[in-house]
Formats: sequence, C-alpha cells, structure tokens
Amino acid sequence: MSLTGNWSYPTAIRFGAGRIAELPEACIAAGITKPLLVTDKGLKSMEITTAALDILDAAGLGRGFFAEVDPNPSEVNLEAGLKIYREGGHDGVIAFGGGSGLDLGKMVAFMAGQSRPVWDFEDIGDWWTRADADAIAPIIAVPTTAGTGSEVGRASVITNSQTHVKKIIFHPKVLPTVVICDPELTVGMPKHITAGTGLDAFAHCVEAFSSPHYHPMSQGIALEGMRLVIDNLPRAYADGADIEARANMMSAAAMGATAFQKGLGAIHALSHPIGAVYGTHHGTTNAVCMPAVLDLNAPKITERFDAAAGYLGIEGGYTGFRAFVQEFNDSLGIPRKLSEMGVGDDRIAELTAMALEDPSCGGNPVTLDEANVTALFKAVI
Repeated sequence: MSLTGNWSYPTAIRFGAGRIAELPEACIAAGITKPLLVTDKGLKSMEITTAALDILDAAGLGRGFFAEVDPNPSEVNLEAGLKIYREGGHDGVIAFGGGSGLDLGKMVAFMAGQSRPVWDFEDIGDWWTRADADAIAPIIAVPTTAGTGSEVGRASVITNSQTHVKKIIFHPKVLPTVVICDPELTVGMPKHITAGTGLDAFAHCVEAFSSPHYHPMSQGIALEGMRLVIDNLPRAYADGADIEARANMMSAAAMGATAFQKGLGAIHALSHPIGAVYGTHHGTTNAVCMPAVLDLNAPKITERFDAAAGYLGIEGGYTGFRAFVQEFNDSLGIPRKLSEMGVGDDRIAELTAMALEDPSCGGNPVTLDEANVTALFKAVI
C-alpha cells in the first residue's frame, strides 16, 4: 500500500515521502509570494532545513529565515520573529519543525497584523474574537517530528517569560492553510526525540479517548491513533530509517491533535507547568505523568478501555492497558520519575496552582482539585 495521499481534514494535507519538494506549490496555493520560514534553534543548521530553503530559493521565493525559537517558545521569541517578518516584507509563514517551531511560526503569522498583545488572545471564552481576522497571514506547516500535531491545530502554546506560565493562544485562522507531511524529514530524529515525540502523540490520543465530552468523531480518531503508535513507535525507535513506521507515526501525530478537540486532561495539566518551570521535553514529561493519571482516572475510564484494549492488541482490558503503558515507557527509555529529568519536589505547591489554572483540566474524567493534583505531582516527581 502506498503511504501517500491528499487529505482535506482538518485542513489541506499533502502526505507522503518526498513531498517537501512541493513547498513552492503549497506557497502558491496559500497565496504566499515571500515566505518567512520559522524554525527552532536545533534545526537551524540541519540539512533538512537548508534543503527546504534551497527549494524556496530555486523557485524564486527567497530565503527568508528565522530560527531563534526556544524549546518552550516565549513572547520574547515571538517579538524577535515579528521584527524579522515585518522588516523583511514577508506575506506568509512556513512553520517548520517540531512543536516549538510550528507553534511560534503560527503565532508570527497570527500576530503580524494585530495591535493588541498576544496574551489578549488566550483561549478563554471568546477572546479570539478580539483579533483582526483579516490581518492574519497565511500559514504553511511542515512538521519534522511526529508528536505534537501542531500542524493541524488552531492554537499555539506560548510561555510567558515573566511568569513561566504556558498560555494557549487560539484562533480558527491559526489552522494552517496547507500542511506538508513528509515522513522523510523525521528520519534523522535521535532515539530519545523519536520516543518523546511519539509518546506525546500517544498522550493526545489517550487523553482525548478518556475525555468525558461528547465527540464521537474524535473518539474514533483517538482510538486508531493509539493503535498506530503502539504498532509503529517501537519500529521507528529501533530503526529510524523505517519509512513506513515514520509515516504511520506522522499520521498518528496529526490524528492526536485532531482528536484532542474533544479535550485533554491531567497529563497535560501537569506537563505544561513542569515544562514552563523546568524546561523539560513536553512529550517525555507527558509519558512520565501518564501512569499516575491513568490510576487517578481509573474509576471513570475503565469501561471504555476494557472495550478498546482488544482492538489495541492488549489483553486484560483497562488493567492490561495500564500495565502496558508502563512497559511501553520502559521499552522506550522513558524515566519513571520526573526527578530523573531535574524536577525537584520543592515547588509542588506552585506547580499545583499553575496546573489548576490550565485549560486541560476541563477535559479530565475525574474532577481535579488541589488535593488530587498535589498527590499526582508527588507521585510523578
């Protein structure tokens, strides 16, 4: 079976190995004549990045480039990117990379024509309506990891550099106009990034599937996304050049981000403040937190995982799934405690307060309060 396709859900997606060559066509489709390619510091000098710039240059689209993006991007990175965008006279953004490059690139396009600060567009109520929708520049997204799924998302996570709180900035037009999913771009990922990003996709699917909100389409996508990760992440981890496994993981990442329109939960409520305060890798942090969150949510999710486990190839229903998750983490070199990633237990009260303000709390099956969030932090640290 050929792992190539043109999809229009949730946006136009050009999926398949080698399709980065279609970047100029994607710019034409999005109405971009002078793009700014935005990526993170880690990708700044990598071959996949320079090759993408060469493709743009050869097509007469220039080499507009901004790569000063931190692993947890902040408004400081955003202001620097906006300066380059405006001074260069750019008319669209190519968000290129993992979650940080994609999120920051989308925000450069979003904020390029706005007059209010970015925090005025936090995902609270109808704050997104404050934005001038006509001033949002077109966005092309090119993921180079298989985890966050930000390429099919309508929001970005930006860390406030002053308060160290992660904020979700939302607008429907932040959804990229065109996405190029080329699994060949992920071949060079090291094992620990392959594992961490892959388990981020898995966490998105698990939490969406667990969420109590009604969204049958997301529920089905989350279930199949979990299966793809279970079947393909070990293969991609063992052999980074396994293009079929890489392609299926790239699909799973997009599926996870599509599914979590149904809701996220305590895994992300814990992970966001930990990442903001300690700078830990988001997907790896999610993976460490998952077993404890499954334990907390067990009374509410056992029945649905009893039904799902068989489809996922796991015996023993929810109990078997819970055991599998820890074994899966262990097989991929994931630490069992956040303390192994430099997280201390001296700021649990602060982390708890931050977690309880995170929008992800709203999708958790068990209502989160100070007592059970504190207990979760103690369990995972």
